[in-house]
Amino acid sequence: MTVSILSVDDEPDVAELFRQHFRREVTQGSTRCTSWPRRGGAADAGRRHPQPIVILSDINMPGMDGLSLLREVKKVRPEIPVMMVTAYGDDERRRRATELGAAEFLTKPVDFDSLRVRLRLLSIAAD
Repeated sequence: MTVSILSVDDEPDVAELFRQHFRREVTQGSTRCTSWPRRGGAADAGRRHPQPIVILSDINMPGMDGLSLLREVKKVRPEIPVMMVTAYGDDERRRRATELGAAEFLTKPVDFDSLRVRLRLLSIAAD
């Protein structure tokens, strides 16, 4: 089974960073990395995506912020795990993300080894 990681961030380098760190999994066909720079449409991407998906969203973005995105995705497809990623790991943001249904709250710089473990656990739970 291929798991898709949909990264949502206003910084274009972030999508490339995820592709680089998951290069082996992408080559093996177990992971697909895509990005969605238009925050307002990411909830629609979650609605239309045909395979298991995990959304990794920055919290602080212009326009629709990550918490608003989380709220919208959970309305459309509550089963999709959404991991919130931020450089600012304050307790209030963590509390709000948890209340809105975030699967995880990651701080930048992302620990990719830990993220792999979390993604594996999520994919096992989805089976």
